[in-house]
Amino acid sequence: MNIVKTSEDTKLTFAIEGRLDTTTAPQLEGEVKGALTGVTELVLDFSRLEYLSSAGLRVILAAQKIMNRQGKMVVCHVNGNIQEVFEVTGFTNVLTIV
Repeated sequence: MNIVKTSEDTKLTFAIEGRLDTTTAPQLEGEVKGALTGVTELVLDFSRLEYLSSAGLRVILAAQKIMNRQGKMVVCHVNGNIQEVFEVTGFTNVLTIV
């Protein structure tokens, strides 16, 4: 997995490439937790995400909970496979997917 982080004022974007699974989820979790201070908008760009496991879902949900308290979070550029995972797990009711 590759993570490209860009920030602009209080907006932070993580572009995730590859697989977000049991092996790579701790990497994203560390990146997110260490970067959210002062952030009011978090964008997760999944345009190059190929696979998402339950471990990845856990990290996304934790980020959403933090952002519910300090701003908003948006998930964008979700492919069909990842969208299906979100629908089956009910994450479409929790996340803002654009």
